Amino acid sequence: MAAVLACGEGAFLSHSGAAALWRIGSEQSGLVEVSLPSSSRRRRPGIRIHRRPSLNLQRDLTREYGIPVTTPIQTLIDMSLRLDRPGVERMINEADKYNLTHPPQLREALDARAGEPGVARLRHILDRRTFRLTKEELERRFLPLAREAGLLAPLTGQWVNEFEVDFYWPDLGLVIETDGLRYHRTPAEQAPDRLRDQTHTAAGLTPLRFTHEQVRYEPEHVLAVLRATAQVLTEREAQAPRRPAISTK
Repeated sequence: MAAVLACGEGAFLSHSGAAALWRIGSEQSGLVEVSLPSSSRRRRPGIRIHRRPSLNLQRDLTREYGIPVTTPIQTLIDMSLRLDRPGVERMINEADKYNLTHPPQLREALDARAGEPGVARLRHILDRRTFRLTKEELERRFLPLAREAGLLAPLTGQWVNEFEVDFYWPDLGLVIETDGLRYHRTPAEQAPDRLRDQTHTAAGLTPLRFTHEQVRYEPEHVLAVLRATAQVLTEREAQAPRRPAISTK
């Protein structure tokens, strides 16, 4: 509060200072960051002053513990220009955890701020985590990775242990599922996936799960996991007696 008061009328906490106040980040060491809604040339020792006459005072500013501060949404936009993608994702998750803003609300707010610094990058990070590939696009991207990993063509859309699975190699006992996730899922929303994987494991299968984001943006990781898994399962299959048939329909 002292730093805000020292900067005079209209000053408000922002950037790393705001992130620390909202508990979604940490303050830059040895430096308090304050913004002014004007082009004033005020300077204060130990305070980094941002001059931001373009901010919407009604929309982008609020008070927390009596301290004038940028809203959680504006703070996320500001910090997205400084942090790498994992850092931004951590801040989004923290804001979600503390009920400051939720990904759908944040995404809607970004549409109203198109063209502002930081908005495009934050929107890209959100969209990368929430998009879904169509079934055809998923197969077009995933099946070549499976072939490159040394796996033969799988069965697709099969029912295994009373669950419909995306890709199934009966000879290897391998089941692969893919998830198109919204940004942050609650434990209750994740529970069915755990149940599916546990059921397949109990039946002697090896379940793997990749997100659509991994298939689209991290194919090298997917390929590495597939290669290692294919090698282990091929060696195991060569040494083990033929397994009983798995329940399918």
